[in-house]
Amino acid sequence: MKYLKKLIQKIDQRGYKAYQQLRGSYDFEDFTLYLDHIQGDPFAAPSKLRARVMQEKAKFSPGLFNTKPRRIALQDYITRAFSQAINNLSLSKTGSGKSGLLHIDCGRQHILERTSCTVNQKLVEVCFYAGLPARGRRIMGRECETLLMEKIPKIISLSLFYSALNKDDCINYIQVCEDQVYLRKQLPNHNLVAFIANGSILPRRSGVSDKPLSLEDAVPFKSPPQLEIELTAPHKGKVKGMGIPPGITLIIGGGFHGKTTLLEAVKQGVYNHVPQDGREYVIALKNAVKIRAEEGRSIQKVDISPFINNLPRGKNTQKFSTPNASGSTSQAANIMEALELGTDLLLIDEDTSATNFLIRDPIMQKIVPNNKEPITPFIDQVKNLFKQYKTSILMVMGGCSDYFEVADQVIMMDTYLPALVTNQAKQMIKNKKDKRNNEIPGCFGAITERIPLPESINPYRGNKKKIKSRGISQITFGLEDIDLSALEQIVDSSQVNAISEIIYYALKNKYIDGSLTLSQCLDKVISDISTGGLKVISPFASKHPGSFALPRKIEIGAAINRLRSLKVVQKKP
Repeated sequence: MKYLKKLIQKIDQRGYKAYQQLRGSYDFEDFTLYLDHIQGDPFAAPSKLRARVMQEKAKFSPGLFNTKPRRIALQDYITRAFSQAINNLSLSKTGSGKSGLLHIDCGRQHILERTSCTVNQKLVEVCFYAGLPARGRRIMGRECETLLMEKIPKIISLSLFYSALNKDDCINYIQVCEDQVYLRKQLPNHNLVAFIANGSILPRRSGVSDKPLSLEDAVPFKSPPQLEIELTAPHKGKVKGMGIPPGITLIIGGGFHGKTTLLEAVKQGVYNHVPQDGREYVIALKNAVKIRAEEGRSIQKVDISPFINNLPRGKNTQKFSTPNASGSTSQAANIMEALELGTDLLLIDEDTSATNFLIRDPIMQKIVPNNKEPITPFIDQVKNLFKQYKTSILMVMGGCSDYFEVADQVIMMDTYLPALVTNQAKQMIKNKKDKRNNEIPGCFGAITERIPLPESINPYRGNKKKIKSRGISQITFGLEDIDLSALEQIVDSSQVNAISEIIYYALKNKYIDGSLTLSQCLDKVISDISTGGLKVISPFASKHPGSFALPRKIEIGAAINRLRSLKVVQKKP
């Protein structure tokens, strides 16, 4: 610590490159500070720092992190405490560029496994970022000394020692997370694909805020009696709410009555949420996938024949490829790719779907005969899909009553509250005079797995590796930009950081080798992460690994499927 102080004083007012002399580790008695990477100038990406406290001083009881869910929750809690301590200091720029600013990757409403914090029996460590102060490109020694010797130690003292934290709040945080993990694992045992607890607050504050709507403005969720079920969580105890069983479930209702809000909450139910989020006990199968139309995406040898056949000019839909998919072909491919990666629950909203993919009404069937229409509407395959593969569907449908005939449950949202109206809906469709004809025989068809070819996935521009993520919607990978904007269940830019490096990691380790299916490649990466932690994908795993949050297998595969250079071969039956 004393050496660091002298070194800062020595380089005061020198050119910014003199900051490189600070690289290394420094003993601050209660913690060790690591300066792993020093930014090249004050306008560049901030410097990478770590702070490590040994457990002899941090004193986090092993019972707080002795299971994976507890460890992830505790790490998330500590990361947020570190971030809050930064905010409480009300730091502002103290020079040019990013001078004086501190940041840690902590996310929003979701509890995700991250590389920003590590807790084990030996230590507690956080990875964070700092803008080393400069005026122009001259080092501001006094401000740097204040940042490294006063502000950062203060933040560490408030967040990395158990004695400094609110113990009841910390324990509750861990228990709420553990309850969500337990309930998600219990869904199949209760013959459910999703569960929404009574009292949940589903609406969000705004289109740019994921925080819950205020209690004064929101209508707490309440299950209809026919679907109400009681589950038991390890810490909360008995939890009552609406259980959605396997099969085909429709969500109907008037505009602005909460249909999409309910589907959105279930869509996010694949993740754990922080206490007071309002969706802590909205739980879905972990491999549930939101499906939408995605015009313009590329498709590579996907078997979309369960939905589309007899294209003009005899184009093969069992090995369908296109650089510019239509709404219907993209939605068909999105479903087949999700099935290929193992989903058990499809989430579909009429508003983000291709109309001609969902339905053909009786009059359209009469005007355009079957032999002139290549699309088999989703309505005619949905029962076969569930019967053959046990894949359930939860679907918002506000404009087509024909789906009542294939639905197992019909839930009507009325002023943000659900009511079960299955019997009424079935009776009305039964009495309907002009019915549409089913256009498909009684089987869905095959789900064909595909093998990615490594030579088609190139992370280089010339001789230089070029991998960069941009928010939650884009990855630059070599010469390509991968568009992720249609992947609605990516909730954090750090997940996109991880996806980009996972693709490279799978290539580098020859998991993508031309013999393994896409699903098998990803299973190998996920196994490595499970064994060595998320930092294994980082080029700098031994030091500051960067800002990564764990993505799902589904989204990793979806990103690879959107590489326009991708080439695959289909696995032989």
